[in-house]
Amino acid sequence: MNPIPPTGLETVWVEVPEDALDAYEAALGTACRTVGFFFADEAARIWRVEGVKETGAGEATLTGALALAALVTGVEAPLQRAPTEVGGWLARTLSTFPEQLVGRRFAVRGTHLTDSPAPGRIVLLLDAGVAFGSGEHGSTRGCLRALERVAYRRPRRILDLGCGSGILAMAAAVLLHRPALATDIDRWSVQVARENIKLNRLARRVRCAQAAGWQPPARAGAPYDLVFANILARPLCRMARDLAANLAPGGTAILAGLLDTQIRMVLAAHRSAGLRLDFTLQEGAWTTLVLRRAGHIR
Repeated sequence: MNPIPPTGLETVWVEVPEDALDAYEAALGTACRTVGFFFADEAARIWRVEGVKETGAGEATLTGALALAALVTGVEAPLQRAPTEVGGWLARTLSTFPEQLVGRRFAVRGTHLTDSPAPGRIVLLLDAGVAFGSGEHGSTRGCLRALERVAYRRPRRILDLGCGSGILAMAAAVLLHRPALATDIDRWSVQVARENIKLNRLARRVRCAQAAGWQPPARAGAPYDLVFANILARPLCRMARDLAANLAPGGTAILAGLLDTQIRMVLAAHRSAGLRLDFTLQEGAWTTLVLRRAGHIR
């Protein structure tokens, strides 16, 4: 798989306060093949949201998305950019993607690694050219740790909503010995996830499809015993009632991608939809919420 095309690349970024982070991440995601964010000024809670895209590609879409983010948040964040060499970008990705040991059970490894994996762990292989869903981000790590804690419930029907690299669906399928459905609104993410599923020899157990939220085929497999939703806070709130309606009695929802400042809003939306908080997990600045629907898994 070669997810980064052999053409000119550029890095684009904005610096925004924390309450504007998710809107600007979504904006850059309309044009960039990979988006990440990190503190530009931790004391002031200013984040740098950074993406990599083909030079000149998607400019009209990106301009419109940034204008919408500014309108929604009230934060004007000028876009900055710099050329990025393909070889240099990939080399940097490889050098910062060592084996990731997550929780007690998982090891996430890039395809570029040649040493032996950590013994006694479930090994998940990811193409090292993919910069998201690698197990490094606190939201991904929180989901994997939460999966370990709820595995004893033996969920049978599993959905990874907004799957990105497909890592959570693959982890659940291997740990629980159950089939899983992975969906994402982004066509490129679906392509990447399918390649990763093949790489891990899970094509018979994990199915991946393009879907916007709870549109088919995501809804077709309901009700689910376990749903992962590692996405943005506002879409999680908008889909709270859909999640509750498609979660089986006794089912578990693992929600991630949340900053501390967003927890109250997300919890309120899901409590009003009839779900209750089971427990939370913290990974750096990121919080994972584990919710349950009343009843018992059949």
